[in-house]
Amino acid sequence: MDPLTDAAWQALEHALCSYSKFPVGAALHTADGRVFTGCNIENASYGLTVCAERVALWKALSEGVRAFTEIVVVTNAAKPTTPCGACRQLLWEFCGDIAVTSVTRDGTRLTHPMSALLPYGFDRDSLPLQKPG
Repeated sequence: MDPLTDAAWQALEHALCSYSKFPVGAALHTADGRVFTGCNIENASYGLTVCAERVALWKALSEGVRAFTEIVVVTNAAKPTTPCGACRQLLWEFCGDIAVTSVTRDGTRLTHPMSALLPYGFDRDSLPLQKPG
């Protein structure tokens, strides 16, 4: 396995998923070579649950990182699991057209550019220009 995938599997071990029973790990690679990991964290209100991809992204953003190259998402599912819609939106807005690799426990891998997972993504370029006022 590669180091980024290994880091995602290690993150999955910390998942708090007592409701869904679906642990997820993620590892986000930065342009300067660092890796930020995340796991899904669920709670009884469901709506406040946070996905592994967003945990990794928020950790990196909170440390001042603004350039990314790839994210790896791992699950125990039978087929590769891609990020949910909310994660796709945030990854597109903060990471751009990075590679997204989904990996299963048996090693099946799928890699897509973010633009394939979120075609016609909405971001700051979609907003009208603000005039000083």
